[in-house]
Amino acid sequence: MSTTEERILEQLKSNTVILYMKGAPQAPQCGFSAKAVEALNQTGIPFAFVDVLNAPFIREKLPKISHWPTYPQLFVTGELVGGADIIEEMQRAGTLKPLLEAAIHQAPA
Repeated sequence: MSTTEERILEQLKSNTVILYMKGAPQAPQCGFSAKAVEALNQTGIPFAFVDVLNAPFIREKLPKISHWPTYPQLFVTGELVGGADIIEEMQRAGTLKPLLEAAIHQAPA
């Protein structure tokens, strides 16, 4: 059995774009997660997600790894992009979609 940290690192490695959020994209469980999902959906780029409400060990451990205390947390190619406010601002500024597209195109098939 892998540790929670190993599981998180594996998720980051195997998903080019992954959102750690409260709830699921179809049913976010907090306003910040809903805002993040809406911004990501507007890009049209697919993304993986982890519902931290159903993964309490990940919910507890991830902030220690990412050095980001709150959810949601968006990672692109294993790097923390930020939370809901940053995701929303990047979408408004037009920088979110190019970042995601570049990551998807660089990802190994």
